[in-house]
Amino acid sequence: MDEERGFSAKSVFLSFLLGGIVGAGLALILAPQSGRETRTKIKETAEDVKEKATSYIKEAKEKIASTLDKAKETLEEKKSAITKAVEAGKEVYEKELSKDKEQES
Repeated sequence: MDEERGFSAKSVFLSFLLGGIVGAGLALILAPQSGRETRTKIKETAEDVKEKATSYIKEAKEKIASTLDKAKETLEEKKSAITKAVEAGKEVYEKELSKDKEQES
């Protein structure tokens, strides 16, 4: 009957096992401790979180700086290419104007 609803013995067993593991973990976390032990755990956890956050922020700043540097380089390259193209266009335009004036004369 359980097979008809999509539950196999394997899935029921795995659910039971997973529930046991979660329950054991919660029991360890919620077990009564002295105030001193609790404060020590909280302090250690807070220090770990602070270190990780500082590390992540440092990595993020480095990545952002690197990305900005690459963007600036790319912008300068594109700007240089556009400037050269505009100058080449001006030269061609001036040559054509000169040819037109010579042909008119």
